[in-house]
Amino acid sequence: MNDVFASAPHQAVCTAERSDTSPRRYSLAALRSAIVSWREQTHFRWELKRISRDNPHLIDDIGLTRRQVEEEIAKLPFWQR
Repeated sequence: MNDVFASAPHQAVCTAERSDTSPRRYSLAALRSAIVSWREQTHFRWELKRISRDNPHLIDDIGLTRRQVEEEIAKLPFWQR
């Protein structure tokens, strides 16, 4: 609805409805935290890929199975696999 032609009480109701159903806003700190987490996960997956290629016997030492390592490596973007 065009808010220019709406009455003042109607605009107040529309504003109240929008605030209840508006998407949740996150802080900049939460965004930074999410980005740091994604980068750590990517780094971990890169390290798993390197270990599985160079020293596959170390995978048992860190307590993962070959299948678990392959599943984690598969989570990398396709151009990085």
